[in-house]
Amino acid sequence: MKISLTDLTAKIEKQDYIEDLETVKYAEISKSKARIQELAAKLVEETRAALKHNSLSHVALEISGQRSVAFALESNIINLPYSNYKKIANFFEEGKEYPVAIYFETQSEYLNASGFRIDQIATEEEIEQDETGIVDRLTDAMQEKIKQVREYQKPSTKKKPATKNTAKTKKTKKTTTKKTK
Repeated sequence: MKISLTDLTAKIEKQDYIEDLETVKYAEISKSKARIQELAAKLVEETRAALKHNSLSHVALEISGQRSVAFALESNIINLPYSNYKKIANFFEEGKEYPVAIYFETQSEYLNASGFRIDQIATEEEIEQDETGIVDRLTDAMQEKIKQVREYQKPSTKKKPATKNTAKTKKTKKTTTKKTK
């Protein structure tokens, strides 16, 4: 599927794309690669179906719990989430058509400093020719991101003590008093 910048931005603006969201709890996927693979397969299948119908898609999975994380597959011409679609025009020319790729997004306040990560997971051709391979790749990526979220340590918010500038400090005279007996 190829799409022009004008068509892409219009579809995103009008939310003219296939959208799906599923929510599961950590308990449902905890230490179960099979369940994660099942969910990854559903995301890939829905994305592939959208491409077959020449439609954009945003399919997401939210894992709720103490350290919630959201995963999404989006079809786009650049690794920018749909929420930043207005910035796409900065990178592409009007009047040309561009191939759509599939991007894997991860969002969690326990992921990294920005709370967001996006990576290309597949091209349209790859998803058509090797759906199983893409599911495996996505499953591994999701497991890796879940591990990152669980192990993430937020940077300390303690302020460093102010360093004294000795050149500008005033000298004070120290006085002592003697004790008398």
